Amino acid sequence: MFDRILRLSLRNSWLVMVIACGLLALGVASYQVLPIDAVPDITNVQVQINTSAPGYSPLEAEQRITVPIETLMTGLPRLKETRSLSKYGLSQLTVVFEDRTDIYFARQQISEKLQAARSRLPVGIEPAMGPVSTGLGEIFMWTVEADPQARKPDGTPYTAMDLRTLQDWVIRPQLRTVKGVTDVNTMGGYPKQFHVLPQPEKLQAHGLSFQDLVTALEQNNANVGAGYIERNGEQYLIRVPGQIQDLQGLRQILLTTRQGVPVRVQDVARVALGTELRTGAATKDGHEVVLGTAVMLLGENSRAVSQAVGKKLQEVNQGLPAGVQATPVYDRTHLVDKAIDTVKKNLLEGALFVIVILFLFLGNFRAALITAMVIPIAMCITISGMVSNHLSANLMSLG
Repeated sequence: MFDRILRLSLRNSWLVMVIACGLLALGVASYQVLPIDAVPDITNVQVQINTSAPGYSPLEAEQRITVPIETLMTGLPRLKETRSLSKYGLSQLTVVFEDRTDIYFARQQISEKLQAARSRLPVGIEPAMGPVSTGLGEIFMWTVEADPQARKPDGTPYTAMDLRTLQDWVIRPQLRTVKGVTDVNTMGGYPKQFHVLPQPEKLQAHGLSFQDLVTALEQNNANVGAGYIERNGEQYLIRVPGQIQDLQGLRQILLTTRQGVPVRVQDVARVALGTELRTGAATKDGHEVVLGTAVMLLGENSRAVSQAVGKKLQEVNQGLPAGVQATPVYDRTHLVDKAIDTVKKNLLEGALFVIVILFLFLGNFRAALITAMVIPIAMCITISGMVSNHLSANLMSLG
């Protein structure tokens, strides 16, 4: 059998060369789209369902949220297992599917089930699926810091609330536009909130309730469209912009009138800037910072996405206020480059070692070089197979 293959190859050497060149070309083309990472991602096919439930104890979150959702997930196509976690104010359900299940098919099945689950959950509870990523999806991290000498336009120094606001409304939206980024997470700082703190004795004195205050805030913080007026063949849009812009706008909201005297929010409550209840913080070199994390879309090239995020972050820095800087603290590109360099070094040393051994045994450098050509051809075949089977190139698979 082998003799026949050998004779056929010698008689049709041009065909062998064409096949070898074709394999090399296919390998080079496959390498352009091959996902590259430092370590293999062994995460199974899973979808996380997170439900925020402020004020719910772990037992209540388990009974009223986790169990109803988990019950609905039974019977899903290709379902392998489910596991859940109930904490104070949080319900988390992980749905695991069989290997090679398409992640978007899995998410579609869960999305349909969640539509039915909403009618079984308490009012105001909205379950949501996590991003299309894995545990190794955190590819780029940065901190948002301000120089101690930097000042805002009003002359005051930047606070942790200011830095968190810049992260949430300036940096995060721009980085989410990077191809391959599925989400951007934030930790640290203080999310800005407008707090209306009712004073019960004043509400009672005016004959108002807490619900009256809530209703007035909801109704006076909305934009309303009122159609249009036609005049001389033109349409003039009528709109009532009512969205609150600042603290003073909140204070001036009308609640009711008493004997012709208007009663406003500022008459029955204190309005001030505040923050939500903190559940975590981030520090660097002993001082508090705001930490941002870019999460990669499942199946993307981590090296390419990390480079794109780093480039975009440089552009974002140009638009930040003077004295405020977003500084990278973790870049997956460095780890991937070191892994690739290790593989390159091993392959080159291995190829040279093979050539030397072949030369010693064959006594002919040309014959040894031709025989050693099996290494790059085999590598190209391997890369093509990895692409077709959706495997990433990493330290283990390439090694």
